[in-house]
Amino acid sequence: MFKGHPKGLYALALANTGERFGYYTMLAIFVLFLQAKFGYNEAQAGNIYGIFLGCVYFMPLIGGILADRFGYGKMVTTGIAVMFLGYFLLAFPLDNAMAKVSMFAALALIAMGTGLFKGNLQVMVGNLYDEAKYSAFRDNGFSLFYMAINIGSMFAPITATKVTDLFLGKAGFSYVPQIPSLAHQYIDGTITPDALQSFQTLAVQQGYAVDNLSAFANDYINALSGAYNYGFGVACISLVLSIAIYLCCRRWFKHADVNTKQAKQMAHTTVHVEDLSREQTRSRIMALALVFVVVIFFWMSFQQSGLCLTYFARDYTASTASGFTRIGFNIWALTLIAISVYTLFSTFQSKEKKNKYILGGVTLLLWAGAFALYKGMDDVINTLPQQFQQFNPFFVVALTPVAMAVFSALAKRGKEPSSPRKIGFGMVVAAMGFLIMALASVHLASPAALKSVGGVSDVLVSPNWLISTYLVLTFAELLLSPIGISFVTKVAPPKFKGMMMGLWFCVTAIGNYLTSVIARIWGTGMPLWMVWSLLIVLCLLSAVFIFSIMKRLEKATSDC
Repeated sequence: MFKGHPKGLYALALANTGERFGYYTMLAIFVLFLQAKFGYNEAQAGNIYGIFLGCVYFMPLIGGILADRFGYGKMVTTGIAVMFLGYFLLAFPLDNAMAKVSMFAALALIAMGTGLFKGNLQVMVGNLYDEAKYSAFRDNGFSLFYMAINIGSMFAPITATKVTDLFLGKAGFSYVPQIPSLAHQYIDGTITPDALQSFQTLAVQQGYAVDNLSAFANDYINALSGAYNYGFGVACISLVLSIAIYLCCRRWFKHADVNTKQAKQMAHTTVHVEDLSREQTRSRIMALALVFVVVIFFWMSFQQSGLCLTYFARDYTASTASGFTRIGFNIWALTLIAISVYTLFSTFQSKEKKNKYILGGVTLLLWAGAFALYKGMDDVINTLPQQFQQFNPFFVVALTPVAMAVFSALAKRGKEPSSPRKIGFGMVVAAMGFLIMALASVHLASPAALKSVGGVSDVLVSPNWLISTYLVLTFAELLLSPIGISFVTKVAPPKFKGMMMGLWFCVTAIGNYLTSVIARIWGTGMPLWMVWSLLIVLCLLSAVFIFSIMKRLEKATSDC
């Protein structure tokens, strides 16, 4: 699994892991922060969320153009510095007037820094595989790179949760999902009688008298938003670790930090500099453009994890877990399980009997440790909305070796699907993920109907519905995201590598912005199952489109 890859892959992957850990720690609580601090409704928070994600994934286009001219490494290190400034501003608590200015400035810096960092780092990973002895491992290399990113993502929600709980607890409060919304409604004078009754009950539970609701509303909002600020500060620390790894291990990938312009000036380089005809260049760019169209709708659907799926976790999902479901909310048990997948695969792949016994024993110990952690948990545990976001990265980390093994076996038989075909299958699987949500939502009230009764449904579904959805969406992601990035680095004309990778993120940006469309529909009174059905239809139409042009795509990329 890990054999045959250049050392530079691991250095770049770890550097990206640190950066992604900070980013997803911030993103896990970002929408909740917007609603707690400023009182934004779902549509407003969704619009800001969508614009921010759109900018984050649009800016790599600018970063790629700059890197094609000035070099990838320079853009990567500059990007980390700019991101650090953004996270620092976001972590700094301010009053409402300056808080909005500071927040939007921070988001702009984070987007610009990510644009310089993210795409160019991945182009350097692609450059590592231009060397002939590594070229056959390109797809698997990007799967490992993607897995490393998700290690950081996996620990982000629990980190955000622990930091938030710590500082909220120091202020004398405990987290209750509906309090921020009710507090803002009370302050604004828009609260209904039923919601007021719920707010009074919650105030008493938090230690405030019924005749002191104004103080409770302001104190709770300030304490919770301040706790979120500390959560954002985690990203600053993670970026320091990221740049340290990047600089200390630079010698492992320095030869890949070369763009086409620089490569032509060098006597010896491993970076592939291929002279294409105008027709070949046009054909490759057109193939990429057609794939990009499909990618837009995948990210529009998939990125609901931080938006509408988080709303669903907060308003429609039971805030407790029991039975075997509990293990999913113990990050250390999940970590042991994820590691055991790799030791188990290594047990079967090892050629020496001694190593098989050792690795098999380690696997059993990891399972025993996970079981012990599970047995040590309370019979019923409390959960928070953002904790559900740890399931997707956990599934990515745990299932990556499975995906690699399946595709390697198919490749040996000459039956491995092409990259565009894998992407098409990914869209079908994504539709299946949202079908689970539609089935879970059939008998639930619409989001608009909840507002008049305090914002949380009387009927709460099992957490297993969301967990199952994240599992299926992860299968879709593994078929599309790492494969798509690998496809871009392979097919892009050499002199446009940075730009084409930037365009990959640019269409991702469009998809991320379109997440706000679903957020706007969320509060309109449309039945909840119909909201998810809209995403099902978009995914299936995208799959039909890519399969309808499959022969053209495979023909255009056959010379790569």
